[in-house]
Formats: sequence, structure tokens, C-alpha cells
Amino acid sequence: MSEQPRPRAGRTPQGRRRIRGTVSLAALDLFAANGFEATTVDQIAEAAGVGRRTFFRYFRSKEDAVFGDHEERLADVAEFLEGAAGDGEPLLLVSRAAEEVLDTYLAEPEVSLQRFALTRQVSSLRDKEIASTDGYQRAFARYLRGRYADEEDGALRAAVAAAAIVAAHNQVLREWLKSGAELDARTRLRGALAVVRTGLSSAWEGAGDDVVVGVVRTGAPAAAVLKQLEEALRDLPEA
Repeated sequence: MSEQPRPRAGRTPQGRRRIRGTVSLAALDLFAANGFEATTVDQIAEAAGVGRRTFFRYFRSKEDAVFGDHEERLADVAEFLEGAAGDGEPLLLVSRAAEEVLDTYLAEPEVSLQRFALTRQVSSLRDKEIASTDGYQRAFARYLRGRYADEEDGALRAAVAAAAIVAAHNQVLREWLKSGAELDARTRLRGALAVVRTGLSSAWEGAGDDVVVGVVRTGAPAAAVLKQLEEALRDLPEA
């Protein structure tokens, strides 16, 4: 009985993820060794052991190769939240999703630190990194809108919560990277998210007809998010 030919790596989800990761790692190594501007797509493809056409099948540019696992992370977040459906407290589930995202960075500290160094040196990469966080915020907000669909101002509540959770995650991740991967980021994020959940729940549930809305940048520190919420609560008129 003849053996069935094994499928090509790029024809399975696992294979595509593996190829994407290989190319991304090759790109980061070359950027670190030769500089971002001096490194070409052809050099990256050669180092990764793929052709130029294969490179562009997975990435639109060498900038995209720096964030090679971004699409997979977003897909994992969507799968996690879809699997959670309507089970559990909404903000707690989204917090767990944010912790899962952090874990992907912590699992590869050298890669994360290499990428961080690059984004600090190359402004276009820094802009791309900031834009990439919008994907997580939209995924969180989409899930929360579904959970709050029957509530008045549910869409607004979902948007504010998603922004606050992403802000907390980004701040802790940045602190971890600046510490050289020495900070206990899991504990730090868990505490920050607990603060965010408490602040958001208190603001919405205690406001009555006065809805408290905090507008923050996605890169704002978690402490700043909570401070804005606390200040908004103090400004509410007494019942």
C-alpha cells in the first residue's frame, strides 16, 4: 500500500503559521544584525529558506514581517471569546483574553525584546505597532457589544471597557519590555485589570441616570485610566 503524500506546509493552518513564524524570525535577526533599512526582502526570504513569492504570500512588506504573529494572535482572541459565548462575567472574560495576549509575548522574551528595540528605532514600525492594538480593541468591543446588547448604552459601555482593558495591557507590556523581561508581568496585569473592572463597574452601576464615560488613549497607563474614572465619579451630582 503506497503512502499518501504529505500535504505541503503552507496548505494547513499549522503549516502556514510555522512558515510565517520562520520568516518573521529571520527578518528580526537580519534587522538586528544589519539594520532595518539595509535589509531587503530578498535577504529575508533567503535566510528563511523561502522564495520571494512566498514571502509576499504571507507579508505585504518587510514592516509586516516584524509583526508576523499578529494575525494569529487576533484569531486566537476571536476564537477564545467566541468559545466563551455568553458564559461568565463579560469584563472578566475579556480580561482573560488580554492575559492570553500578554502570555504570547512572555513565551518568547527574546523575540519580544528584539521587536521592541526595533520599534523604538524605526518610526514606521512604531506607528504600525500602535495601529495593530486597534485590532484587539475592536475584537473586545465587538464581544462586549454582544453581551451588553440588551442594555441601555450597551455599545458605549463596550467601547469604553475595551479601550480601558487594552490600555492596561499595553502599559504592563511596555513596563515588562523596558525591564528587560524581568518584571512579573502576569501578576502586574492581573492587578491592573482588576482595578479597571472595579472602576468601570462602579462607574456604570453607581451612576444611575448619569453615565460616566472615560475617553482614553489605548496607550494610556492603567493608573491614568482609573484616575479619570475616579475623578468622573467625584464630579457626579449627589442623589
